[in-house]
Amino acid sequence: MADVILGIDLGTTNSLVAVVEAGRPRVLTVDGGPLLPSVVGIDEQGQRLVGHAARNQYVAAPERTVRSIKRQMGKSDYRAPLGEASYTPEEISSWILRRLAEAASAELGADVRRAVITIPAYFSDRQRQATLRAGELAGLEVVRLLHEPTAAALVYGLQRSDAETTLVYDLGGGTFDVSVVELDQGITEVRASHGNRELGGDDFDALIVEYLAQQFERQHHVDLRTDRLAMSRVVRAAEAAKIRLSDHPYAEIREEFLVTQGGKPLHLEAELSRERFEEMIEPLLAGTVESVRRALKESGVDARALDEVLLVGGSTRIPRVRELIAEELRHDPRQDLDPDEAVALGAAVQAAVIAGHGVDAVLVDVCPHSLGIRTLGIRAGDESDDVFVPIIRRNTAIPVSRSERFYTVHPDQDTVAVKVYQGEEPTATRNTHLGELMFRDLAEDPDGGLREVLVAFDYDINGILHVAAVDRRTGRREEMHLHTAALTEVAASGSSLPPEAAALLAKLRALQPRLAGSPDAAGLDQLIAQAETVGGGSGAEGLAAWQEAAGGFLFEHSPEY
Repeated sequence: MADVILGIDLGTTNSLVAVVEAGRPRVLTVDGGPLLPSVVGIDEQGQRLVGHAARNQYVAAPERTVRSIKRQMGKSDYRAPLGEASYTPEEISSWILRRLAEAASAELGADVRRAVITIPAYFSDRQRQATLRAGELAGLEVVRLLHEPTAAALVYGLQRSDAETTLVYDLGGGTFDVSVVELDQGITEVRASHGNRELGGDDFDALIVEYLAQQFERQHHVDLRTDRLAMSRVVRAAEAAKIRLSDHPYAEIREEFLVTQGGKPLHLEAELSRERFEEMIEPLLAGTVESVRRALKESGVDARALDEVLLVGGSTRIPRVRELIAEELRHDPRQDLDPDEAVALGAAVQAAVIAGHGVDAVLVDVCPHSLGIRTLGIRAGDESDDVFVPIIRRNTAIPVSRSERFYTVHPDQDTVAVKVYQGEEPTATRNTHLGELMFRDLAEDPDGGLREVLVAFDYDINGILHVAAVDRRTGRREEMHLHTAALTEVAASGSSLPPEAAALLAKLRALQPRLAGSPDAAGLDQLIAQAETVGGGSGAEGLAAWQEAAGGFLFEHSPEY
């Protein structure tokens, strides 16, 4: 494997290593998973820890642990204290790189010592030199430093053969940059870049940490900021809360026995809503939008001329990031590759090109249509009860889970109908109706306000959509399961049925294997055959009669209906 070159994403929060095999890039496994935490430490016996073991130690021994060292790269006067000694950022980074190379060599069955390492496009020359030095200390031959946005554009560009102009928005754990990139027949040109070397998920964590410290001080009159051990636990809890808020409207934070006061243990118990979190980070996100504008201006490219907008980096999972970029560019961003893995995969592509190997497109399973529910809202300036609110957007990599919060129309309403649709139209009924879940006996709000229900979608690799409604106050939940693949086939077949009738037809077809050979099979086949007649134009009355008959049959024979 002398000609194998690794692609390495040396990240602030996590690092990855990838390689091209049989023409396809893939991320290699390090210590049981694709992500190696960019954390190093020294244990009580003086042994070096890298990755998960070091991150786990951070809670108990922050003085013997270093994280987010990438932010210090290029600072010649900085040394990271680690136990009894201190180390340069290059030395700390080299330990991470060495662990990635060791894991890759073990999985590939050969000693691999050449690598392409990615860096933020906005890195200074001093920071680039520090990265090269880290590679040398790790025993690696760094054949190229590759800009992270360029790496992402490379791996996404494998899907296309024609020329395109792409904007890559890369918001990671500790750095942010945006680049306007042109790809044409394998040639990649960065037209302009802008960014902030001191902005990323760590800053969002810090805002949550401060919020939690204030909550704790208000409740217990104790300042956690003076207790390094307690603060290390709060930092971990803040990061976990941030991650949860990407997919859920609320995050519960509980850290028991955080500190003691007068011999009495004190616990941290708090709740953070996505809405509050997004308010906290909005000024930081606004700065990234300004960088987008500057990159476009410097590149001479109008936003309307962009072929693709790519979201890269773990922090782009935050829903508000996607909303802001979509609003600013009037372009639906792509994120069908795992944002944590895209840069490493692109580095592997560049490594394979340098080594003279061919590369094929990356295959990703995605949600082909947006999935959401019908709600009361504002459309075109008017109130409507036919507004489609997506919960899982199209081209989201699967499997995926998302949840959103909704409210009743008035305080006395104790029942909601969760009507699930599939499609892209802002008007719900113009999309394909998948099913309906009636959720009754919602608990009253103690303050007399609107009652709250959480709607959770879980879309699995087999195209099964699991829908759950959860009473926010009591935690009670009800569920249903929908097979979206059958409905996609109906839509693709060119059926002339309206969406709700097409959905009924799909459910009837899904029943055929279950009822085969039973006395009811003939009636089912007849209903399916009649669908072609009503779809061919037998009038509104004929369609309504068929829908009523189909609904009645499903109610009797399908427990999921």
